[in-house]
Amino acid sequence: MHFQNTLAFARELDQTDPLRSFRDRFHLPAPDGRPLIYFCGNSLGLQPKTAGPVLEKEMAIWRNHGVEGWFEGGETSWYTLHRQCKDPLARIVGGRLSEVCPMNNLTINLHLLLTTFYRPTQEKYRILTIGGDFPSDQYALETHLKARGLDPDQTLVEVFPETGNQTWKTEEILRAIDENRESLALVLMSGLHYYTGQVFDMAAISRKARQYGITVGFDLAHAVGNVPLRLHDWEVDFAFWCSYKYLNSGPGGVSGMFIHEKHHTADLPRLAGWWGYEEARRFEMTKGFIPMPGADGWQVSTPNILAMAVHKAAIDITADAGMESLRSKSERLTGFLEYVLKDSGFPLEIMTPSDPAHRGCQLSLLVRKDGKAVFNRLLEQGIIGDWREPDCIRLAPTPLYNTYEEVWQVGQVFAAAGRD
Repeated sequence: MHFQNTLAFARELDQTDPLRSFRDRFHLPAPDGRPLIYFCGNSLGLQPKTAGPVLEKEMAIWRNHGVEGWFEGGETSWYTLHRQCKDPLARIVGGRLSEVCPMNNLTINLHLLLTTFYRPTQEKYRILTIGGDFPSDQYALETHLKARGLDPDQTLVEVFPETGNQTWKTEEILRAIDENRESLALVLMSGLHYYTGQVFDMAAISRKARQYGITVGFDLAHAVGNVPLRLHDWEVDFAFWCSYKYLNSGPGGVSGMFIHEKHHTADLPRLAGWWGYEEARRFEMTKGFIPMPGADGWQVSTPNILAMAVHKAAIDITADAGMESLRSKSERLTGFLEYVLKDSGFPLEIMTPSDPAHRGCQLSLLVRKDGKAVFNRLLEQGIIGDWREPDCIRLAPTPLYNTYEEVWQVGQVFAAAGRD
């Protein structure tokens, strides 16, 4: 698309946007009565307008029925709420119903999945990951390995970009798998890098790992609801995500898992709890764990019903919009942001790849001089982004609720800063 850096052009794009009505399905923060320009969905998505009524509905069931709320409503009861989330989740991540399940929080799910899928031997014991991946993943890997009596420095293979580059080439990751194939037990990395905004070629990475019989898993915290996923078709072994970013399920919202169906019949080791026990026999309270089939068998504890209900309301919106439609708008919206930033005359470096196929909503800007002052200037103009030390501003125009006019306004702030 040929962009124009004008308000009229931005408004024309908004008028013809097939997803424009979805903005009305969210509460727009307006602390002083004026709606903020919210470009921080990569950290916490906005509140769906359905969240409050859904939450009140569940509170009323609790208030009026007490423990009987678990079964009140039959197929829409608390007892089946996780199943009600399966269809939208499957559509969002490109999995089958049996392969997905909402549960727990992201890092808890990472530890549970490591317990199952990281099976080191004397020869094959190493884990390949991205250097500088999200800190929670780094800490989880470090402590999980230590708990198993392994030295993280000897066990982790961290792949960094070539010297002088901010982002990775797919060939670098594939080459690292080739070079370490004799010792790798697992490839585990983000599907979309939190800092640079780069989308990794998960299909190619999964294909290369399978070539050597290496298990592969992805942290999709910044990818889910942001870019189209085909986890089943890519034959990813497992994946996990949070739901409070692009899925808009609220702070600390319910996480989720994907486990490919090729593992559903295997007698895999796991850390279990009663909610993952065979549902038809759950209340027999008998000794000996019998897992539910599919991803449901990795559930551990009784779900947080209030959080799960909000989660269901939120993912219904994403599934309703459709990932292909969201992706189409995202490419235009983020492309327009890139255009107006470059046209602003303000000195900055966009570290996020320029190829739309290699990025999601987010652009990560390096502002070498007075970056924090520029970020504060954005805040003063009611523009909410994300600051990362020492010199990075992350902006994420989200297709469900952001507009082209908002993107244009962001460009105007940078242009004004460039003239000062």
